[in-house]
Amino acid sequence: MLPAYFDHNATTPLDERVLQAMLPFFRERYGNASSRHEYGRAARKAVDEAREQVADMVGAHPSQVVFVSGGTEANNLLIKGAAAQCLPSQIAVSAVEHPSVTRPAQELREQGWKVRRLAVNAAGRLEMDDVETALRESATGLVSVMLANNETGVVQDVARVAELARSVGAMVHTDAVQALGKVPVSFAALNVHAMTISAHKIYGPKGVGALVLDKRLDIKPQITGGEHEKGLRAGTENVPAIVGFGAACVLAASRLTELSLQFRQMRERMDQGLRTMGAVLFGDGAERLANTSYFAIPGIDGETLVMALDRAGFAVASGSACGSGGTDPSPVLLAMGVERELARCAVRVSLGRDNEMSQIERFLRALQGEILGLKRLVAVAV
Repeated sequence: MLPAYFDHNATTPLDERVLQAMLPFFRERYGNASSRHEYGRAARKAVDEAREQVADMVGAHPSQVVFVSGGTEANNLLIKGAAAQCLPSQIAVSAVEHPSVTRPAQELREQGWKVRRLAVNAAGRLEMDDVETALRESATGLVSVMLANNETGVVQDVARVAELARSVGAMVHTDAVQALGKVPVSFAALNVHAMTISAHKIYGPKGVGALVLDKRLDIKPQITGGEHEKGLRAGTENVPAIVGFGAACVLAASRLTELSLQFRQMRERMDQGLRTMGAVLFGDGAERLANTSYFAIPGIDGETLVMALDRAGFAVASGSACGSGGTDPSPVLLAMGVERELARCAVRVSLGRDNEMSQIERFLRALQGEILGLKRLVAVAV
């Protein structure tokens, strides 16, 4: 029997209805969307319809949607592509960004850019005073702040950041990958120049995402060799995945309110149970995604607890899936001022539409048992 899946911030299972929408484009409707014949025209029509569906999900015009391979490529395209079109200045990124934002930003140092990390408070919320200071102290070309953190689930006031950034003539970008499908996401309301989204966080396929762009923004393509996606991303379109992205957006929009309520009820029970076990809840007190609980049991290594819970029948995470594989504690938690030893104890539970309250109850019982067992092992070792 497979473990109960509590790692939806890493990826979500493909919705059966999304799969059914995709299947014809793997088989009988297999044309290249750039071809002029009937097969190609059918593929182009499907891509255009999906572009409209994705645009509708985020309140944008279809012409603003550029399809790419996923969130990481979209973030790289924006940061490197925007930087290439202007003189080096300062790029300001929040201290809790995804590596697909922080690493491209760091690479810009080689081109003469100054990188400024924007501070967050102990709850993981951006310090607006520090944003204002950063924009005042140095000419800034680009600001990037994620809408919802993939580890803590903490939601940022991106619209306020955009207001401050625009006041000094800076471009502003938000990575909204984790927020999409969990909270309302409006490109216009956020007032940003660019936004990153991805399909596999909303029960769509892996391998497809989008960069949503202000029509006036000029960026340099990072993959060249063709005029696909208005010349911004060369390469034959992944038609089945793009169709799946569009279908996933339609479904996500239709159940956003219902899922938010379902998630909130389960997370409240989860957090209540965690507190009774002495857990430290990261991001507690800040606005968080309704599906996310990020916690630590002091003295219990997070990776050890994750493996124990997997054996007990629950798939959870010790942080960001994209940042796994290292031994260092989460940079997100360190930026929040969490002590390194406590940060190493971090475990993330991220719920999905198929989870039920009965699973939460079973998880809390299993967690209590694993904690007691691990504490006994620690006591014997000491």
